[in-house]
Amino acid sequence: MLKKVLLGSLGAALVLTAGILLGHFGIQRGSTAPDWVMDVTQDVDEALIQKFIAEVDNIAIQENLRELTKVPHMATSPGDEQTVQYMLKRWQDPDTGLDQAWREEYKVYLSFPDPNTPNKVTVVNPSDAVLYTAREKEKAYSSDQEDPEVVQPYAAYAPAGHPKGRLVYANQGKPSDYFLLNQTLNLTGTVAITRYGGEGRAGKAINAAPYGVIGVLVYTDPWDINDGKMSDNNETYPFSWYMPPSGVERGSFNTHYGDMLTPYLAAKDDTYRIPEKNITGIPPIPTQPIGFEDAYALICELGGEPAPSEWQGAFNCTYNFGGPGFKPTSNFNNSDVKLDIYNREELKNSANVMGVIRGSVEPDRYVIYGNHRDSWVHGAIDPSSGTSVMLEVTRVLGRMVKQGKWRPRRSIIFGSWGAEEFGLIGSTEYTEEYYSKLSERSVAYINVDIAVFGKSKSVKNKFLFTMTAYEQWVKTPGSDSTSVYDNWIRYFNRTSPAYGVIPNVGFLTGAGSDYAAFIHFLGITSMDISYTYDRTKTRARIYPAYHTAYDTFDYASKFIDPGFTSHQTVARTAGNVLMRLADSLLLPFNCSDYAETLEGYLSKAMELYTDGLASHMISIGGSQHVIWASSKAGQATFPGLADAYTRAASTGLDSDWKEAHRQLSILVQAIQGAAHTLGDAI
Repeated sequence: MLKKVLLGSLGAALVLTAGILLGHFGIQRGSTAPDWVMDVTQDVDEALIQKFIAEVDNIAIQENLRELTKVPHMATSPGDEQTVQYMLKRWQDPDTGLDQAWREEYKVYLSFPDPNTPNKVTVVNPSDAVLYTAREKEKAYSSDQEDPEVVQPYAAYAPAGHPKGRLVYANQGKPSDYFLLNQTLNLTGTVAITRYGGEGRAGKAINAAPYGVIGVLVYTDPWDINDGKMSDNNETYPFSWYMPPSGVERGSFNTHYGDMLTPYLAAKDDTYRIPEKNITGIPPIPTQPIGFEDAYALICELGGEPAPSEWQGAFNCTYNFGGPGFKPTSNFNNSDVKLDIYNREELKNSANVMGVIRGSVEPDRYVIYGNHRDSWVHGAIDPSSGTSVMLEVTRVLGRMVKQGKWRPRRSIIFGSWGAEEFGLIGSTEYTEEYYSKLSERSVAYINVDIAVFGKSKSVKNKFLFTMTAYEQWVKTPGSDSTSVYDNWIRYFNRTSPAYGVIPNVGFLTGAGSDYAAFIHFLGITSMDISYTYDRTKTRARIYPAYHTAYDTFDYASKFIDPGFTSHQTVARTAGNVLMRLADSLLLPFNCSDYAETLEGYLSKAMELYTDGLASHMISIGGSQHVIWASSKAGQATFPGLADAYTRAASTGLDSDWKEAHRQLSILVQAIQGAAHTLGDAI
């Protein structure tokens, strides 16, 4: 039924459009059509797309990346502000810039280690003498790692504390891992060591706490990221792309995205903020990431029973559960592992950098292209590979606009998002502030975060509309004949009952990057694009230097994309799609495929959830309206505010007045969001 409705609506729109155009030109027969008619009826200019593809320069992308990675640029750091200024300079350039560029500030809740009191992980004997100390910072192989702005590895949003207890090995920290471990050991008062993968970062600690675990260590096993390679004498960076033994994956240890103190509200100075104690989805116990050289020293000394075969990794020892604690024959026998964590939370100003090319015919319809700007350290691949690509796309398009050779039919909005690494914060706050305008006017969102994952074999797109045939225009790196489309089919395909073998298009079901708020919160058609390595030839779940101090320009230029031709291919592919979305007379969405997907989702949801929801008197329905909703207060005014105010006035409780503040913030931002749609197009 849904498919028929969508196809019927599309057909009706096409008939109506054709009728209007035929009627107009029938009346005007014999006369010259005015200029505005030509503008309105202009479709994609294939010559301009070819011009764009030809002008995208791999060396320009290389130099963009060199500039972006000169210093570490963690969110709100001096290096981050330096990249803000660089983005503004580029987008305000009189020859190659955009029509307009500006910064937008949000005051957001972030978590940092104490630079004056570093976090520590030690093994201590019963008299608290230190027997072993894990590295506080990664080993330096170049001046990049020696930069004083390189942040110590830490688990963002993990609480401060000083847990001390016997060590146990909990595999990936999944609920099933702790359940199995608890069948053998009493976990109360223990410290667990877990490996990345299988469970989200925060989940490794959230899952542990109910069993009485008081602290968690996290490391990357060489089996999961390095194809088992462990030596920095000849196997790992700086000799190859593999993570060296001291490498540590930093990360945000939270399960929700957006500013955690202002859920569903833009984090402005005067926005209501929930109490910090009400935050959910973060570790309830101290947590710290370490390198696999330190994990090796700890895991290979553990006593107890051998862990299952699927828990074993690359170390040349048996991974045991722990006694809990170490073997009787170990130098660490009868010793505890101690975590001294000094993380602290702060409200900090974080900036998005925004830019726009105004549309000539439909300026109030937006194609949005975004990439986050902040990194954990130098961030050459994550995210600066995507930023360097975006800057080259805007350079070429900006010059075409400045020279009067092109202006898109619809407006293009570019977003350089801040504080993504802390939970997709910049993009989420932007969508929360402008949700009414964006949800009504946006055509699509294109995300290019990590543009290139490795020496590339295939393009992977994940988006909810089909434009694959247009990628015949773009050729793979180093080839004048093989197209991205053909390469895509070769390495990442599926068989369709209707079309045969076609490129496989994944679905953006998770929240891995800045597309999340656009597709999951606003329901905007979204795309995430990257060029990836041949995953049949490695076990690496992501490029090995991910979130480490080794993700540098040197690493990118030597091991990920020498010559930057894969970056060039991503820029050409993304720009090709961008121009077609901005210029097509009729949007190139395959509505029938989308309808089939939605029907499948609905069918599965009904199958899985209908009976369970019905037993609790729950049915699928619309969200509450902030104006036309029932009010317990019985007042002819805004119901949420009226109810909260009436309750607070009667109880006098501080918590109830805070709820009234929250309801007021919801109301004000809902009205402001509606008002945005009445203002200028941009």
